[in-house]
Amino acid sequence: MSSPTVERPRAADIVSCRLCGGPRQRAAHFAVRRAVFVDEQTLFAADDRDERDAAPATLHAIGLAGGRVAGAVRLYPLRGRDWKGDRLAVLPQARHGMLGARLVRFAVRTAGARGGERMVAMIQLPNVAFFESLGWQRDGVTVAFHGRPHQPMAIALTPPA
Repeated sequence: MSSPTVERPRAADIVSCRLCGGPRQRAAHFAVRRAVFVDEQTLFAADDRDERDAAPATLHAIGLAGGRVAGAVRLYPLRGRDWKGDRLAVLPQARHGMLGARLVRFAVRTAGARGGERMVAMIQLPNVAFFESLGWQRDGVTVAFHGRPHQPMAIALTPPA
């Protein structure tokens, strides 16, 4: 009798998320955001970076697919125990997998682990259903944000066990 074969995941299928660990990872984070928000979506003219990126409390995360940086998200505390997640970006070639969902869940877990009670975000309308599938709820009326309609959304955060 032979034992069952266990298929190992292919390297291209492995996705992971982490906070940026140094200048090279941070540069890769910004490169993903630029490719999505400046080059692809033309949401920003030259660069999407702002004063928030230099704030000491801002956390920059990357998502890896097949060992390559293919996604980014930043998160930071607001007033009280609220956190904001924004600049979620995934390169087109990595959008077929679960990298976007993993980045969102990573941001939510990270903010919860740091004492956050609620995370808010401004979501482009085509992505609202995606966020709702991850447990987010609409949090107000649609507003113009960076010149495009966005839906404010929020999710309750869970402290670590």
